[in-house]
Order: sequence, then structure tokens, then C-alpha cells
Amino acid sequence: MSYRDHTLPIAHRVEDLLSRLSIEEKAGQLTQYFYTGTDEPLPDDFDIESLPPEYREHIDLPRRIEEAVKDGRAGSLLFVRDGRLINRLQRLAVEETAHGIPLLFGFDVVHGWRTVFPVPIALAATWDPAQIEQVQAAAAREARSVGVHWTFAPTIDIAHDPRWGRMIEGSGEDPHLGATIAAAHVRGFQGDLGPDSVMATPKHFLGYGAARGGRDYEDVDISESELRNVYLPPFRAAVEAGAAAVMSAYMDLNGVPASGNRRLLTELLREELGFDGFVVSDANAVRSLETQHFAKDLEDAAVRALAAGLDMEMCMMGPAFDLLPQAVAEGRVSEDLLDAAVRRVLTAKFRLGLFERPYSDEAATATTLASPDHRALAQTAAERSLVLLKNEAGTLPLQLDTIRSVAVIGQLADSRRDTLGPWIFDHDTEETVTILEGVRNRFAGAAEIVFEPGAGIPERLHPSPFDVLDPTVERTPADWDDESAIRRAVTAAESADVAIVVVGQRQNQIGEKASVSTLDLPARQLEQLQQIHATGTPIVLVVMSGRPLDLRWPDENVAAIVQAWYPGTRGGEAVAAVLTGDVNPAGRLPFTWPQHVGQVPLVYNHYRTFLPHERDSRYFNESNAPLYPFGHGLSYASFRYENLRVDRPELSIGETALVSVDVVNESDRDGDEVVQLYIHQRYGTSSRPVRELKAFTRVAVPAGGSRTVDLELGPRQLRYWSAATNSEVQDATLLDIWVGGSSRADLGTTLTVL
Repeated sequence: MSYRDHTLPIAHRVEDLLSRLSIEEKAGQLTQYFYTGTDEPLPDDFDIESLPPEYREHIDLPRRIEEAVKDGRAGSLLFVRDGRLINRLQRLAVEETAHGIPLLFGFDVVHGWRTVFPVPIALAATWDPAQIEQVQAAAAREARSVGVHWTFAPTIDIAHDPRWGRMIEGSGEDPHLGATIAAAHVRGFQGDLGPDSVMATPKHFLGYGAARGGRDYEDVDISESELRNVYLPPFRAAVEAGAAAVMSAYMDLNGVPASGNRRLLTELLREELGFDGFVVSDANAVRSLETQHFAKDLEDAAVRALAAGLDMEMCMMGPAFDLLPQAVAEGRVSEDLLDAAVRRVLTAKFRLGLFERPYSDEAATATTLASPDHRALAQTAAERSLVLLKNEAGTLPLQLDTIRSVAVIGQLADSRRDTLGPWIFDHDTEETVTILEGVRNRFAGAAEIVFEPGAGIPERLHPSPFDVLDPTVERTPADWDDESAIRRAVTAAESADVAIVVVGQRQNQIGEKASVSTLDLPARQLEQLQQIHATGTPIVLVVMSGRPLDLRWPDENVAAIVQAWYPGTRGGEAVAAVLTGDVNPAGRLPFTWPQHVGQVPLVYNHYRTFLPHERDSRYFNESNAPLYPFGHGLSYASFRYENLRVDRPELSIGETALVSVDVVNESDRDGDEVVQLYIHQRYGTSSRPVRELKAFTRVAVPAGGSRTVDLELGPRQLRYWSAATNSEVQDATLLDIWVGGSSRADLGTTLTVL
């Protein structure tokens, strides 16, 4: 059995093992089950037959999945997070099957395992790929220590509509920023695919973030130009970074379900992008091909998914891929096509070293999960993600030597679970540092801290399906008296030197199945803020959200506003460090912040179209300008850009120019600045957006000092897909170039491309 010989090339081992498998075993390698069982035995007197059929099926499912594993009819399991259970299940595959093929264990390791880092949209706000790599490498170490080999992350869908809940999992609206960050996630998770790494799975291929009306799971209808120029670049970057797997999407794309779309999964992903890993479906997406009235029946769904280029079916029960052996026997699909998919899955298992190291080290897990370095990294990442949206008259940083009393207001200020954000499953809320705790720790011995939870946050009309998996979810009590709670909050603020008011949405009000029809602050949070403002006490507003909320009134009336996102395990310490000036904020918005929901979708990289000078007056009743532009973020330091230059007067197609600028820190504080380069192409094969981000870097500039920043501009940045030629082009044209601290950068020059 040469597949057992680790000294042989992986390709040789794969072919040897593949030649030994039956058709049924091959189909099994392409099947992934949700496993929701435990090692806790049922009581001796438990009468399963007395339950309704659907409950019996659910309780019996783990047993049936384990039988499938022992029969060689399962290649992967997901949602198992107990290391001992993972090892027990792995032994079934390795020690009780004919070929001993290890299982792949997958999980949604999105922004941490035990250590919870800021949510992905917050990580994007760092504009710091190196930081993101460090974060995801730490998350991978923790997950792998438990026995998880594979994460269903990163989500790299471009999001133009903040009503869509899953924008929190991605990197915002811009294809260049999204591509750079997608590659960083992949590199962080995968490393060298050694024993401390996990496989990354960029998702959802392709266009899922363009769901109609921002409603999760809705269909998507977008042009080829937008598909390729906006939604594809992050996936291209993830593939180039070596992503081992890709997840297909649920929805119909231009009338064809993504999980049965050969043009997407084979022609575009494999043949054009050169992806050589395997494609897994989103949950039940193969079965859904029948639900979507695309496939005739489950066998047809399995055949069409495999033929499209989908390699592994993620399913809850009753996999469609169980019918592939029958389809091969009937001549509906070739065994060669089946072999190609199995080959890709087996290659991943060999690359991970699972045949040599199938089990996790249970004795070492606790030490890895408790790593103090990971907790420190969580705080640093949170500090670097916070965005100072507004700061008038030096309201921030707060001065510890002059403030004697602080009122902290808002239920989110002391919610351990909400501080962590959604899409985590093995967290420990006991070690979460809330904003209230962070402020108390920082002001200890300097000021009195008074806390009032204030206005309640209402429950969702349609409950989150993830809440049943999480006993730590926090809610406003059903008998909460808003009137008296708001009154106490106002009284506390009135007698304080400063009020830190925390507003936003709970963590289960964004994410999957958490789209929303309004961007308003929930319930009476705005009314409460207005009453506190009327007391005359200075206010610092801290916003906890993963999407832009309607901050028109706060922006007009509150002196300082900080976007805190859901900052993670050490989030409260990070917020307090920024509020008091221990950390100089440098996070930048990865999306355009609209004034209200009526403007969406609103993006900075729109086209000029007709009467471009009237862009902000499209609505007759109000301005269409954003509240805060893409790339926006303030600092306690002040920066000046000067001496913008290009290293050549003209650029030939295919060449790369170097754009340089001097960044001067005019203040007496050290600070980071995110230097952003935008272009506009004046003419060419197609019209191009008014501005496009093409390069950026986050640099530290000492007080009173300066830094020269060099940014490249070449064919990779200047090519685009044109509907006029149905291909990628780079034009001879005139480029406008701007460099600055946001998409409103005004220091500009031009460059002729020949």
C-alpha cells in the first residue's frame, strides 16, 4: 500500500489510494455531514420511539453518521468542537474502515476560536494585512489544537448593501481592499499547512453579497462587468494566495444556481483562475438545486453539481451525493469525473499530513487555548480596528487628570456576549472584557464610574437560528421598564463630567439570516441619546455594530463618535485605551457610510454618468452625499501630504510606475496614517469609476516627523474587464491620481499611459 508511504510524492499516493476505492467509497469521500452528537449517553429509560418522527430522526442522526463513517460513506464532518469527540470519530475512520482514510473536520473559524478577535469587517478596518495574517494564524493554532483541520472562512463577498447581514463577515465594498485582505486571511489560516494550520475556504463563489434588496439567500442578477471587476478580484487574490478550498454559494446567479453552475465552478474558477483545490457546497446547497426548481430530483441535483465542478457536498442529512454510484451505473455521470473530485479531496488530506497525524494532542489543547499571547494579539487587533468618526474641539482623548466622574450608558456597554460579535461557537464569555470593564480598569483610582444600562434593545421579529446553539446570548428582560431605565441613565449622565454612551445592535442582529430593512438605532437609543445631550454633559458616542447605522443626529450634535464594531475578547480594554489616548486610533472605514437607508446601495467607486457635477443632488429633497466617505477615519495626530510625484512622465502599457508622497505628522503625537492611492481613467475601451482604490499602506509617523511612502501602479492595478471586448484590457489613456487619507483625497497629479 504505497499510499501509506509518506516519502512518496502526494500525487503517487493519491493515485494508489484512489485505485483501491469502490464507487461507494469514492462518493463517501465527497460527502460532509453536520455532526451534532455528543459523547453523553442517552438515559437508560429514554424512549426514543415515543418521540415524533422528526425528533427521532434528529436524535438518531449522529448514530447514522457514525455508521456512514465506518462504512466509508463519509469523508468529512463539521461542527464538532470537542477534541476528545473529534479523536473518537477519527478513530472510526482510521481504525475501523478498510483503507483508514482520515476524516476532514471543518468548522466556521471566522474571527477566532477560544480567543475572539474583532469581527472580519473590523479587521478590514485596520487596513493592515500583516495584522490580519497574525490574527488568523492564532485562530488556526487554536482550532487545530482541538482537531479542526479546515475553516469555512474567509468570507470575501463584496457588500454594497448594508442591509445585508453578512457584510460583517467580509471586507466591505472595495475590490482592491477586499482582494488584499482576502489573501491575508488565506495566508494566515493556511501558513504552510503544517500541524498548526487549517485549510482556508474563501466564500461564497460568486456574487453572493449582491443579494437582491440586501436580503440573505435572495437571487443575484448582476452584469458580467460588475461580476468580474467588483466581485471576482478577492477570489482571484485568494486563489493566488494558495487557498486549498472554495465554497460555492446558495443563490441563483443570473438565473443559474451557483452550486450547479459549470461556467462559474469550472470555466471561471478552475480554467481561468487556475484554482487546483476542491470546491465544497454551502450547507444543503446541492439538495437545494431541487428546491430551486433547477434539478429534476436529488439524483439530478447530484449529477449536475458534480458536472458543474463541485467536489464535496455539505449536508445536514440525506446527501444527494449518496446517489452518485447509481448515477454512474446509469451512465448519467462518468467515473472519471467522480475520480477527479475524489482526487482533489484526497490531495488535501495528504497535504495536511492527516495520514501521518490523524489525531490531535488532547493534553496540549488547554495550553494553546489559554495562550496569553493570543489575548494580547486580540487587544492589539481591536485597538487597530477602531475608527474615530468624529472628534470636535479635542473632546477625545479623555484626560484622566481632569475627569472625576464618568457615566457609562447602554446595555451593550456591559454585554459580554455582544462584545464578541456573531459567528463564534467555542467562546468563553467569562474572560470577555466589556467596554464598561475596560473603562473601569483604565479610570481606576482616577474617577468614579457610574453605569446605567438604559434603553432596552428589542428582540428580533424572526429569531436567529444560531441562538439555540449559544446559551450565552444576552437579551433585554421581557419586563424591562424603558421609561425608568432611560430616566436613570439621564440622571447619571447629568451628574457626570462626561458620558460614554454605547449604542448599536446586538450580535444576533447582524450576520447570516440577519438582514434588516432599516439602519435606525434600535428602539429608543436615539431618544435616550437626545435626552442625555439635553443635560449639557459632554458625550462620547461609541457605536457597536457591523454595519453603518443612521447617525445623522449624533453627527450633528455629539462631539465625538467612535466606531467600535464587535471588538472581541479584549475589546473593552481596546476601547478604553483609545478613549483615553493610550492608543492613537487609525482604523479606516472599509465602506461608504450612508446618511440613511434610503441611499443604499451607496459606494464611492460609482461611474460619472450624466451630469456628474450634480451627483450629490440626485434626490430633490436632500443631499445624496455619504455621512462618512470610504476610507475615512480620524486621528489624535494631524497629517499633511506633500510632494506627490511619479517616477516617470509617461507609462507604457505593461510597465509599472512608482508613485511617491511625503506624509508629515504636524502634531506632537506619534500616529499611524493609512495612505490611500486612487485613480480615475479619463477615457478608454470602457468608462471607468470616478475613483478606484489601487494601493494603500498603513505607516507609523512619529510626532513632528515625516515618512516617504512609495506605492506601485502597474498593469495589475490598471487592467479591467470590458464589456466592449468581452475581455480584460489595459488602455492607453490619461490617469488622474490622488493620494491621501480617504477616498476624498485632494492631492493629485496625472500620468499618461501610452
